[in-house]
Amino acid sequence: MYLTYFNGSWSEGNTPLFGAMDHSVWLGSSVFDGARSLRGHMADLRLHLQRVITSAERLGLMCPLSVDEMEQLVREGVAKFPPDAELYIRPLVFGTDGLLIPVPEKSAFALTLFDAAMPPFTGFSACLSVLRRPDPSMAPTDAKASSLYANTSKALREAKERGYDNAVVCDSAGNVAEFASANLFFVTPQGKVVTPVPNGTFLSGITRARVIDLLAQAGVVVEERSVRPEELDTAVEIFNTGNYGKVTPCVRYEARSLPVGPIATLARERYMAYSDSQ
Repeated sequence: MYLTYFNGSWSEGNTPLFGAMDHSVWLGSSVFDGARSLRGHMADLRLHLQRVITSAERLGLMCPLSVDEMEQLVREGVAKFPPDAELYIRPLVFGTDGLLIPVPEKSAFALTLFDAAMPPFTGFSACLSVLRRPDPSMAPTDAKASSLYANTSKALREAKERGYDNAVVCDSAGNVAEFASANLFFVTPQGKVVTPVPNGTFLSGITRARVIDLLAQAGVVVEERSVRPEELDTAVEIFNTGNYGKVTPCVRYEARSLPVGPIATLARERYMAYSDSQ
């Protein structure tokens, strides 16, 4: 089920939003964010809604709604689904006018909620991509901009052609940035939990920050630093964090099988307990 709020009303299905001359269609001026409703629990919802406002501003757009107004719409929309629904919440801001530069005041807004079951905690496979993430001097990497996802799509497509589910993508210096579609964590042979330090080439996710905090509360310190790709070849655990699956283990990296390890399991358990408390 897809449910979209646009121009003052809710509609079901794939709601039409754009015109052929809209700036977002042919010049890429759109931003979005993703939150979750899991059986009515919406962890960090307001952080996601604030981020779509910030992303819009960084792309020269203007979100027409405040965080409070968006939250009210989200809760109204979630109430239209069954109580046990697992939903993806996607606010979208897009440019409608302007030649090369979008007119901020002409930005439009749509909120879509749709059924998206949480993936099982069984894991995924990944390989190292030849693609790189752009630097902040090359692209609007400080926003959750739709235009950045062409890079993600290409990395995922090439990974799937090689027989993998996802890809590890590096920055322009050759350091690990993240998975193509989520932030990356790993455990070293010495037992240290590591995640690439935010350097402007990837979004430091809301779920990523929450997991770091929840692990710290459990006495597990996460080290944020530059990571070389070869470090993943000896990692005893690799897992990701992101809005869609929250915490998901990588069970095959390149030719090597990996366990669903205790750190990923702890992170998942603590995150889900946190979500259920919201």
